[in-house]
Amino acid sequence: MEVQDKLPAEKLVVFQPSGRRGRFAVGTPLLDAARSLGVYIESVCGGRAMCARCQIEVAEGQFDKHGITSSNDHLSPMGEAERRWKVPGARRMSCQARITGDLVVDVPTEFAVNRQVVRKRAEVRRIALDTATRLVRVELPAAEMERPIGDADRLIEAIEAQAGYRGLVLDVTLLGSVQAVVSGGSLTAAVHEDADRPVIVALWPGERTSVFGLAFDIGSTTIAGHLVDLATGRAVASAGTANPQIRFGEDLMSRVSYVMMHPEGCAALTTAVRGAIATLVTRLAGQAGIAATDILEAVFVGNPVMHHLFLGIDPSALGQAPFALAVSGALRLNARDLGLGLHPGARVYMPPCIAGHVGADAAAVALAEGPQHHDEVTLVIDVGTNAEILLGNRARVLAASSPTGPAFEGAQISSGQRAAPGAIERVRIDPLTFEPRIKVLGVDLWSDEAGFEEAVAATGVTGICGSGIIEAVAEMFLVGIVAADGTIVEVASDRMRASGRVFDFVLWRGEIEIAVTQTDIRAIQLAKGALYAGARLLMDHLGVSEVGRIKLAGAFGSYIDPKYAMVLGMIPDCALDRVSSIGNAAGTGARMALLNRGHRAEMEALVRRVEKIETALEPRFQEHFVSAMALPNAIDPFPHLAAAVVLPVASSAPRERRGGRRRG
Repeated sequence: MEVQDKLPAEKLVVFQPSGRRGRFAVGTPLLDAARSLGVYIESVCGGRAMCARCQIEVAEGQFDKHGITSSNDHLSPMGEAERRWKVPGARRMSCQARITGDLVVDVPTEFAVNRQVVRKRAEVRRIALDTATRLVRVELPAAEMERPIGDADRLIEAIEAQAGYRGLVLDVTLLGSVQAVVSGGSLTAAVHEDADRPVIVALWPGERTSVFGLAFDIGSTTIAGHLVDLATGRAVASAGTANPQIRFGEDLMSRVSYVMMHPEGCAALTTAVRGAIATLVTRLAGQAGIAATDILEAVFVGNPVMHHLFLGIDPSALGQAPFALAVSGALRLNARDLGLGLHPGARVYMPPCIAGHVGADAAAVALAEGPQHHDEVTLVIDVGTNAEILLGNRARVLAASSPTGPAFEGAQISSGQRAAPGAIERVRIDPLTFEPRIKVLGVDLWSDEAGFEEAVAATGVTGICGSGIIEAVAEMFLVGIVAADGTIVEVASDRMRASGRVFDFVLWRGEIEIAVTQTDIRAIQLAKGALYAGARLLMDHLGVSEVGRIKLAGAFGSYIDPKYAMVLGMIPDCALDRVSSIGNAAGTGARMALLNRGHRAEMEALVRRVEKIETALEPRFQEHFVSAMALPNAIDPFPHLAAAVVLPVASSAPRERRGGRRRG
């Protein structure tokens, strides 16, 4: 979002993870720039350098997507106030740092007043416990002079005899501490069984009753993790954060492009995502009151690009046909090789990827909520910057991905932002007066209800997030402000704002005016067209013209109103009561794999039978995409939707205003 006209002396500043940007005069305090864009950075002292709460970090390097080079040298030198506070690392105090050049700025989550809401909770699910890591209580006989056998070998013998293991080995990290642990005779061992041979991965003197595991969903926009007690299966803590890789590109292909154009790109992206995960691990452990070294197992799922970057694998091959994966099978790794701060003997499981752009997260979704669980044809869509789609039933399952881009998450939208307090998330428009009503994240009231303005005073109305822009465009279509081809139609309302040869529609008038522009609608059309075309292509391959049920997965999918998704034509026609949100199904699948080895085998077998359809190589994808640019679709009928919603008759004639008053 640019708030000023471009002038020669102005410098471009991009704030992450919100994605908001603007041009500012040389010498502007960075805190002032953030506030003018609605990027809220905590500042208890009001910018007087008395609290050091307004910290930021500058992302160093060339950012081709923005056409700039960002550097710490593009801020004024550090002054006495900052030196006095001893701000850690390369961080600066935004109230003191002034803009001297182009910048990409990271706002640490602990200092963001309206930090992004990561909506990926641990869904309720009964999971039968059959964990790969188990605790074994051992009574070790005293050493004997007559039998000169090492303490590690005595330990292995005792565990095999008392717990029934065969071929047991000791993790190399325990060799230096084994004598101290066995000296008391009574101890607890953690044995990991999901390998060629069972491995002793941890030892404690005396009795130990619980150890913990992690389930992580590494999304391109957000990362969510759940800390689970392996003895009970209960999720004891959950936390999430924005994926810091956003600074290198909003969507997957822009990050792949960054790696292809910068020799150090892969390492930078890997360091960013591992650092964010390590921070989340510390936060999760703190919430549960345990040490990170109490965590002995972790499961990570993600799309293929995230999967490769997390592992430190160059994803460049995924940027062009044939979209070859470096590795597609399930992986069993030592956590210590990934630098996550877990117990030195902790193990990591990564499920298999389905295809070049259908990853381990889709495999986890399939495990938890896949079509193979139903007799009727079921469509499952994990909505994100790269939508992953599953279609089928017990007899047959197909999978594909569709490049929707970041528009559904507020990026590429003129007033767009990611989900955070102050973001518009719900929109209704009066069909007679064209007056809009809005709801914002963090406030229960609608904008026409008493007390709304007081309720939003702390954050303001700062922008519009993904669910908000979907509802806004759908409502504009339903009341006739947007034609079926996506063109904004001039209606008799003071909410219309001329913008060259086209019009904008103003949703909110406040400190920041928020409007839906023609460019915004085109961005939504492109995103929803790609999503629908991918689903329709799978229907062609399955030989069906309709689906029995639709499941929307993912954090964003959970907050989409199915009616508005269908009004836009994001998803195929279906009875609305057969469309449901299933929450963070990828995270649920990861927890299932963490807690039950049988689910790992089930997922690996399922991936082998899934039929992969590559949308980029399918001629009919473009045909479906073109038809899906219309609202809801230029060709495909929507009888279920028409029975539930009054769809407008196509018209481009201006409409007269019929009363009403100006609000907001």
